[in-house]
Amino acid sequence: MKNLTKKLKTIWWRGKSLGAMYYYGNPSRKLKIIGVTGTNGKTTTATLLYKIATELGYKAGLVSTVENIVVKEVRPSTHTTPDSISLTKLFHDMEKEGCEYVFMEVSSHALDQNRVAGINFVGGIFTNLTHDHLDYHKNFENYFEAKKKFFKMLPEKAFALTNADNEYGLKMLQGIKANQFSYGFSGDYNKVHFHGEIKKLDFNGSDLSFNNISIKSKLLGKFNAYNLLSVWSASSLLGYDMNKVNKILENIEPPRGRFEHFTSPNGVLVVVDYAHTPDALEKILLAIKDIKPIKGRIISVFGCGGDRDPMKRKIMGHIGATLSDVAILTSDNPRSEDPEKIIEQMKEGLSPEDLKKVTTNSNRHEAILEAVKMATRGDIIICAGKGHEDYQEIKGVKHHFNDIEEFKNAYAE
Repeated sequence: MKNLTKKLKTIWWRGKSLGAMYYYGNPSRKLKIIGVTGTNGKTTTATLLYKIATELGYKAGLVSTVENIVVKEVRPSTHTTPDSISLTKLFHDMEKEGCEYVFMEVSSHALDQNRVAGINFVGGIFTNLTHDHLDYHKNFENYFEAKKKFFKMLPEKAFALTNADNEYGLKMLQGIKANQFSYGFSGDYNKVHFHGEIKKLDFNGSDLSFNNISIKSKLLGKFNAYNLLSVWSASSLLGYDMNKVNKILENIEPPRGRFEHFTSPNGVLVVVDYAHTPDALEKILLAIKDIKPIKGRIISVFGCGGDRDPMKRKIMGHIGATLSDVAILTSDNPRSEDPEKIIEQMKEGLSPEDLKKVTTNSNRHEAILEAVKMATRGDIIICAGKGHEDYQEIKGVKHHFNDIEEFKNAYAE
């Protein structure tokens, strides 16, 4: 019965997609659409590619978790990948405004629900695959298959670019029609098409080498080195002027809520990031460890969302407590759940030693104030989980709440 229900839903979603395309004259055929999929890094990769194309003088569109952009008109985003009718209408508006390129995030939900059926992709990028959305997909195999579906739908003339350093990277390319390319920092230089080396990572940014070409960027952390390499590789495959791309990368800014940072008046680096999965939280904390002054502390503020994958709570609690000097467990978007119970699940299995580093406060505003009060020069505060979001959902009600605003207000007071 479950399989029949899923098949009927698939037919229904595909029908919606094809119906919308017919109504709007299939605008995706007139656009060069590059899709980005993976657990982490989708927003940064798609946004940086949009910025590069725009800087190069192309008219471009962006479909992302943070915002949708038609040339330079910013529109609010409600989903990582909109429903098929909204998406086709967006493509129609982009085509009408003369867009040549569109860079978009492709979520596993959208793939499973056939929201992107029939879209004419000229390229696809895979960032990584780690624990997320198992409340929806039920198991990791289903999650992988949803992502793989994207690469299977790419046409022969399209490019499929994958992260060879992720254990699922090369599996994404098996049995697909598109032209296959890979990027990575580890392993044999000859086994990947685009090879990166990290020369230096610090507070000021990154010194990198891509295929023996020196690349400098203001973006921080190893995970951003991967984002930059995927963007650089895709730019090359799109035939862009790489000398100009290299210059653009020197000054390019990350999207809102993706390692967004500022230095406080008393010398504390404050970082706000959307990291809401175990892998993303671990990567962000390891990146901070790489650039932290010897005597500085890592103070983390994070929680886990309610009504979402409860299996990752214990894992994220362990990662945060282990990799931080002080971990303040708080609310994310508790939604209909009791935030105190979520926090208790995050503390499950922590060793007595790690528990000494943990404090809890289910009021996110107060948790941020607590971090600000204890941080001194050389410390780094990382506030993870909500990133660009400007609300907190509690008991079905969305209240205005923005992490970066909260920190700036706290320091101003």
